[in-house]
Amino acid sequence: MSFEQVKERIKKHEGFRNTVYLDSLGKATIGYGHLITKADNFIEGKEYSKQELDALFDKDFDIACDQAIGLVGSFNICEDALGVVIEMVFQLGVGGVSKFKNMLEALRESDYANAAVHILSSNWHKQTPKRCEELAEVLRTCADIN
Repeated sequence: MSFEQVKERIKKHEGFRNTVYLDSLGKATIGYGHLITKADNFIEGKEYSKQELDALFDKDFDIACDQAIGLVGSFNICEDALGVVIEMVFQLGVGGVSKFKNMLEALRESDYANAAVHILSSNWHKQTPKRCEELAEVLRTCADIN
């Protein structure tokens, strides 16, 4: 899986809005799931260009990649599993993903089936079941390859 495929999967899961909206947790968000911070200057009700929000997504994606590699870069995992971790970091942040200790340990051991189980037994799965089920299937596919 290329990083472009990971980007497209994240975009599909996040959806796109060109105005500020509240996510499922009530947090101000824009574009493809960009969590608005105090450093951002987005104005509620204003429409922003797709080009501007695509550039923001690319920055967010690069940060998620760097942070995911920081978490699992020393592991010998398949590229698709890295893509799952990148998407998790994109949605949950590196701090949130670092709490998936059992999943990370399973990935360290290249036990993709067990890593998938840990995704599906998480509170995150309760919040975004379809996304988690799809990502767990990606991990199971890694197990089939190895």
